[in-house]
Amino acid sequence: MSPETATPVKSPAGTGRTDRSRARARAARRHKVLVHGTRVLLLVGLLGLWEGLARSAVIDPFNFSMPSKIWDQMSQWALHGTPQGPLWEQIWYTLYEALLGWVIGVFGGVVLGIALGRIRFLAEVLGPYIKVLNALPRIVLAPIFLIWFGLGPASKVASAVVLVFFPVFFNAFQGAREVDRNLVANSRILGASNRQVTLQVVIPSATSWIFTSLHVSFGFALIGAIVGEYIGATKGLGLLVAASQGTFNAAGVYAAMVILAVVALLAEGLLAFLERRLFRWKPADTTGAR
Repeated sequence: MSPETATPVKSPAGTGRTDRSRARARAARRHKVLVHGTRVLLLVGLLGLWEGLARSAVIDPFNFSMPSKIWDQMSQWALHGTPQGPLWEQIWYTLYEALLGWVIGVFGGVVLGIALGRIRFLAEVLGPYIKVLNALPRIVLAPIFLIWFGLGPASKVASAVVLVFFPVFFNAFQGAREVDRNLVANSRILGASNRQVTLQVVIPSATSWIFTSLHVSFGFALIGAIVGEYIGATKGLGLLVAASQGTFNAAGVYAAMVILAVVALLAEGLLAFLERRLFRWKPADTTGAR
């Protein structure tokens, strides 16, 4: 065979890259399975230890209850309702208060944080007042809100708002201050107005900062709603906690806490999903594939 008619041999470089990508994907899947499996085993182990210690009277089952009794309490509430009404109604009442307070707190924190981050004079004037308000123990405001707004949802929404506002505000403020000055300067060179710079440069740049605060702020909103209900309410999971405590029903207290944890985890999962959809351009975390 002459050199002119010889068939060229394809380079294996493309195949090698494909194999490495597949290997990294398999390693990432194995790491994910390992993490989830370890989490489940840890949870099962802790619950089993708790159950065993309570049944053997190493810890007082009256004060500490046990997982089986907590499950029975949750099942009873789900099937037969609570003394305050159906369980789903208590969950929705607390979730409604937390969601409304969270939305109001996030909106106010983002708007005021971006405004103070962009307008230095406004930050210099309002900065000391915001620091003073942030230094107040906001949980103790719940009784004041109860006096102002009564036993209805308004007092719980107000408690949720003050807990959500400050972490969102400070993240939005810092995000507005951390915007790349070269981007702002280039936008102005291209003729962008202050409004256009804020909407098209500052806010997109600060979005990562804002979403960081959203992950913790919904938990704060739930805390505000629960504390308000615990102090005084006609419905809600906080009222379930207070009623269970009043009757020395430790299983009821823990059952309400478990329900709250599930609601918080679902909200966190939804926020994480929205963040992934909005920030597709961010590189994925590849630490598990190492």
